[in-house]
Amino acid sequence: MRRSLIIGASGGVGGALVRALEARGDAVTGLSRSADGLDLADPASVERVMARQEGPFDLLLVATGILAPKGGAPEKALAQIEAAALAELFAVNAIGPALILRHAPRLLPRRGRATLGVLTARVGSIGDNGLGGWHGYRASKAAANQIVKGAAIELARTHPGCTVVALHPGTVETPFTAAYPGRDKVSPERAAENLLRVIDGLTPADTGRFLDWAGEEIPW
Repeated sequence: MRRSLIIGASGGVGGALVRALEARGDAVTGLSRSADGLDLADPASVERVMARQEGPFDLLLVATGILAPKGGAPEKALAQIEAAALAELFAVNAIGPALILRHAPRLLPRRGRATLGVLTARVGSIGDNGLGGWHGYRASKAAANQIVKGAAIELARTHPGCTVVALHPGTVETPFTAAYPGRDKVSPERAAENLLRVIDGLTPADTGRFLDWAGEEIPW
């Protein structure tokens, strides 16, 4: 039986991933702040919760993130950048996933196939940024992408069967995107289905890539 570990299991996409994997027959461990006290902005909680996990897991997915601090919104101009908001975005969107990935070498099998995926965002692409704005969210997701790229290089040396990727799930219908009704959205269930289809097609030759929900390459 395949074992899967989902970080962010109480979120829209994370919860849908848990349900989809369970429907496939996976033994799924889902972790979240509400159920397990896993607060990505609190390094001590990340260490405490992750230290309790025992691998190996065939699939490890980090499905967490915030668009802006509570009560805030993405910046539309440079003049709206605030240090505290930037710090919170980086804590949750980049530092938190990096602290999760610290545990990846221990939790993934050294031999045999495994996948480590981190949900980032297309707007974290520097090469694809033609609109500007959303400075903190873009920058924090770009930082997460760099962490994923570095993890792919390192794990390829010690875990040759492991595929490490950054994944863009598309715009998903969750509270996260509720303030942006004009965008094309998919349900969390459809997003999970799309992501798992991409994951199912990966091989170790794909490690270090940044892919969207359809499996298309996104420029870093």
